[in-house]
Amino acid sequence: MQRINRNSFAAVIKLRARLPIAVLLVVGLGQAAHAADGCTKSLDYILNNLAGELPRPGTAYQKQFQVCTQTRSIANIRDAYLLKDGGIAVIARDKSVFATAATLADFCRQFPHNTLHFISGREVRKGLTTGLIVMMESNSSTSCEKIMGKR
Repeated sequence: MQRINRNSFAAVIKLRARLPIAVLLVVGLGQAAHAADGCTKSLDYILNNLAGELPRPGTAYQKQFQVCTQTRSIANIRDAYLLKDGGIAVIARDKSVFATAATLADFCRQFPHNTLHFISGREVRKGLTTGLIVMMESNSSTSCEKIMGKR
């Protein structure tokens, strides 16, 4: 009969107790890294000259990056992207009229000088790339200034 070393047995038990915690940490870190994924990818795309000639200086896109990352904290936003024309494109979790209106209201309260462009479910199903999103135009969307009657 094989003898079990009590010290190694206790070590295995401790390791198994810590394993779920380690898994949760790894999953949590992965989600935190994904938090600015669309914003980061679109900024990289723009600043690496993949979007062609830019209508704004690079520093303007870096400022918009902050708006983009903060936009992700709005409850109904699944992901956000910078657009070449300076707008912010978002993929919403709930695409109902009420949820869209509430999301737009939250965005315009936080960023009254910006424009939010909703990416449609049809566009998402087509399999959009970062490049295609960056090249979308937000001028088809109404600016927050116009919505709030300041223009």
